[in-house]
Amino acid sequence: MLIFICMNWQNGINDFQLFLKIERGLSSNTIENYARDLKKLIVFLKVNEIDISPIAIDENILQQFIYETAKKVAVRSQARIISGLRSFFDYLIFEDYRTTNPTDLIETPKLGVKLPDTLSIEEINTIIAAIDLRHPQGERNRTMLETMYSCGLRVSELISLKISDLFFEEGFIRVIGKGNKQRFIPIHSTTQKLINAYVFHFRNTINPNKAFEDTLFLNRRGNGLSRQMVFIVLKQLALKAQIEKRISPHTFRHSFATHLLKGGADLRVIQQMLGHESITTTEVYLHLDKSDLQDVVEKFHPRK
Repeated sequence: MLIFICMNWQNGINDFQLFLKIERGLSSNTIENYARDLKKLIVFLKVNEIDISPIAIDENILQQFIYETAKKVAVRSQARIISGLRSFFDYLIFEDYRTTNPTDLIETPKLGVKLPDTLSIEEINTIIAAIDLRHPQGERNRTMLETMYSCGLRVSELISLKISDLFFEEGFIRVIGKGNKQRFIPIHSTTQKLINAYVFHFRNTINPNKAFEDTLFLNRRGNGLSRQMVFIVLKQLALKAQIEKRISPHTFRHSFATHLLKGGADLRVIQQMLGHESITTTEVYLHLDKSDLQDVVEKFHPRK
């Protein structure tokens, strides 16, 4: 029983992170998000001078924390925080630290279906055309964005892509997705040529640091790229191309899926390429422009 009494928030979070990594195989980014939300709870407790352990905290305190947090964040962030808290206390129950989950009676805010932001093919071409190929990192950036769009990669998958993951003779690349799950994605011949040109003419001029010898996309210091770096590159290009939409690397992934679907690709094929466990996740791409809907009505309505 002594171990229960001695558990503090930081120890609990550390153990929880280890559990998420080893037992559930979640990505580092997902685990960091869980920990970040739990640390917001710690700050709340300190500010309000509430001295209570993860073992003793109750629903009333958590309700107060969520109410205060709701004033500062969007509905989706609220839902994520509640989900993270619920998972944390489920873990404590699993490890016999607690017998009840204090979030069981806390309602998660209702979320409407959020359609993913997409770019048109013309907008993607405009962004890529805005890259200055005279810049030392120009060829890298063009190859990076073309690869992300051509294969529908998550930004974490893009920056962790390795040269040994390229199987061009077979026409595929190997990607390690969420939960360390491996999948093979077909890659267009045009993108293969860009990658080969980048590797042999530009990447070869950089001396990779230890642990990055096999990493495909490097910064000028020979290290792998960060997620933030890809965001910055894309944001600067969008400004230069005068694209006013809110754009992130995920926008390229959404656009890839939407363009495939509109081109006639089967939803199950798109699901496999994106690495979605459930077809329900992929079905969000079934959204259509109003113009498309009008065309369908005009073409197929029985009273035409």
